[in-house]
Amino acid sequence: MPPTSTDRTGSTDLPIQVSPPQLTLSGARPLVVDGVDGLEVVALPVVPGEGDGAALVLGPGADEVGEQLGLDLLGLLDSERATGKAGEVVTLPVPQGAPGRSALRRVLLVGVGEQRPADFRKAGAALGRAVKDVTTVATTVPALDPDTALEPFVVGLVLGSFGFSWRAAPPEHVPAGRVVLAALDPGAYDAALRRAVALAGAGWRARTLATVPSNLKNPAWLAEQARAIADDAGLGFRVWDEQQLAAEGFGGILGVGQASATPPRLVQLEYAPRRAGRRTPTVVLVGKGITFDTGGLSIKPAEAMSNMKRDMTGGAVVLATMAALAEVGCPVRVVGLVPMAENAVSGNSLRPGDVVRHWGGRTSEITNTDAEGRVVMADALAYAVSELEPAVVVDVATLTGAMKVALGQQVGGFFANRETLSAAIAAAGEASGEPLWRMPLHAAYEEKIASKVADADNGAGGPGAITAALFLQHFVGDVPWAHLDVASVGDAPADRDEWTAGPTGFGARALLTWLGGDAPLDGIG
Repeated sequence: MPPTSTDRTGSTDLPIQVSPPQLTLSGARPLVVDGVDGLEVVALPVVPGEGDGAALVLGPGADEVGEQLGLDLLGLLDSERATGKAGEVVTLPVPQGAPGRSALRRVLLVGVGEQRPADFRKAGAALGRAVKDVTTVATTVPALDPDTALEPFVVGLVLGSFGFSWRAAPPEHVPAGRVVLAALDPGAYDAALRRAVALAGAGWRARTLATVPSNLKNPAWLAEQARAIADDAGLGFRVWDEQQLAAEGFGGILGVGQASATPPRLVQLEYAPRRAGRRTPTVVLVGKGITFDTGGLSIKPAEAMSNMKRDMTGGAVVLATMAALAEVGCPVRVVGLVPMAENAVSGNSLRPGDVVRHWGGRTSEITNTDAEGRVVMADALAYAVSELEPAVVVDVATLTGAMKVALGQQVGGFFANRETLSAAIAAAGEASGEPLWRMPLHAAYEEKIASKVADADNGAGGPGAITAALFLQHFVGDVPWAHLDVASVGDAPADRDEWTAGPTGFGARALLTWLGGDAPLDGIG
């Protein structure tokens, strides 16, 4: 993902980053996969036996591997007291290689637990971590149950391999170069693999963008990344600079960004399916693009500010989703809007008590400059509803610390004004491995966002995630709308399953799972 602007330290380049593993299919058994030289690792699935004390069961390819190497694989598992639980990895060194496979050095026995999608995701992530720095791997884990396993296994494998580095030396570890999914007919599963790679790649892209430091990642830089994504994916593209934002009345974006040395931007990306016609409905995605958040004059404590380079996670999710829509076969038009600003401190900062006028005329009293995300998103939502004729609007943001208090760090929150849309978002989150819990748009809290001088107060207290959602709801009117507050899952505190410590890019897989369905808008109206 090449940079397109000079950072403030004088460097002009983002260091070259590691790439995800290349994934291919082969109908052959793992030791005889075609066209693979230098096979270093074979990974085989381990299934727990049925009932307490039942023997473990090895998956496809295990008999051949055991015979070729002259090994009792089940005996090895027993000696290691393996359980077959999802993500468990038992390593067997093979220092002399195998017949016809002189480069082979390890056999990995990977637990798949109850063989649910979540179990295969865990297994993939564990394997991804175990085979870093390896050139070529062959595995039969997804061949156990391809229709259930392929997509989550690939997602786990790719995202569990994620890395980001800005050191003087090259990265200490790199993902596996190539992973062959053996014992799977390419003709039958090629389309499924392409979709799985698209989902995993979107998560990787969103995570990368959220991890880039803010001495490089300012609004202009992020807008150029959006332009590059649009060019690569064949999307329509438009960008507003600060003069155009002022001329068209985007007062929220301008107000939040006015203190920064790097002015704000708004970008719009447009996707249309191949057979789009006049009646093809439009979904609008809005992603918060705060490239760094000091809190403004309502300044954050130092500890709370240290991870704010990822406060544009919502924007990263929208950009990553837009890039992958064609690959997942999205059947509806999609427009992505990302308002981009840096919430900085200077003599020109927004002050508590200031009033901004949003696109379309509604005003907000700024009583808390650290509640800036809703202020920029309000402009984009108002513009979308008025100008883009959306059938559905979905916004994504690391919006409130209150959501993290409510849900912890393993579940995202969301609000919706339609039951069918709510069900679709929740189902997509569950299926994708990005779980989302619905929160109430409780109208009794409307009084908390009331202002004596403006149409609303941006800094309402009380149940903060709910009042933030109520604030945004006024800008979408009666349009079906969902608001994803992913502040609870914006950062992973440690490596766990497919999550790597640091910014997560949470949300892209869920949106693509929803939008990549056969009829994502059925029943929503």
